[in-house]
Amino acid sequence: MEFLNKVVIVTGAAKGIGRGVAAEYADRGAKVVLADADSESGAQTEAEIRSQGGDVLFIKTDVRSEKDIIHLFESAKQTYGKVDILINNAGKGIFKSPYELTIDEWDDVLNTNLRSVFLCSREAAQYMRKNSTGGAIVNIASTRALMSEPNSEAYGASKGGIVAITHALAASFSNDRITVNAISPGWIHNGDEGELSKADHEQHLSKRVGKPSDIARACLYLTNPSNDFVTGINLVVDGGMTRKMIYVEE
Repeated sequence: MEFLNKVVIVTGAAKGIGRGVAAEYADRGAKVVLADADSESGAQTEAEIRSQGGDVLFIKTDVRSEKDIIHLFESAKQTYGKVDILINNAGKGIFKSPYELTIDEWDDVLNTNLRSVFLCSREAAQYMRKNSTGGAIVNIASTRALMSEPNSEAYGASKGGIVAITHALAASFSNDRITVNAISPGWIHNGDEGELSKADHEQHLSKRVGKPSDIARACLYLTNPSNDFVTGINLVVDGGMTRKMIYVEE
């Protein structure tokens, strides 16, 4: 129970990967603050985790807003007395031709995915540096920081920026005993597994599509106090897909 009474903030926690990460920390005894702009889903996730015995608090947060972020951390401190771990998971994507992508759409993706990582990490560090044991930050990037499909410029740029800011923050926060790492998920399926085909699974070297629990376990590793020698890295969790050589045979 390395996370017993640790205070963990997870952004984008109402659904998908964020929800899975939050639930895993709660199961491990952490006090978890759920941050999300979706009030209905956030409240539902809060109720579900609490019904399973978790100590959890939902705070509506738009991570594009510096004011909302400051309020998030102030509320966490007032409720639980400290902040130990931050998982920067909130994000959005848009896949649109660069000829048609508007500057407002570009800014929205970059502000949601990348600017929020800077703002949340800076705010978290202000609290973590006061802890005797420091703290840990994990930024959820993407394998799209490393490889691309057409029309993914805004998303790819934001995720590539997350990888870069991760090692910069790791250097900047090192004197405060704060580790900063990134995780780049591959295909993580959030719905019913019955929606997936055999081919979906078989194309991975792991022979299966990823689950939110795969990312949750990676977060546990990177934020475990025993692993404080690991900082500034980007951990790719993708079933081997970015290492797979693909030829189309006819």
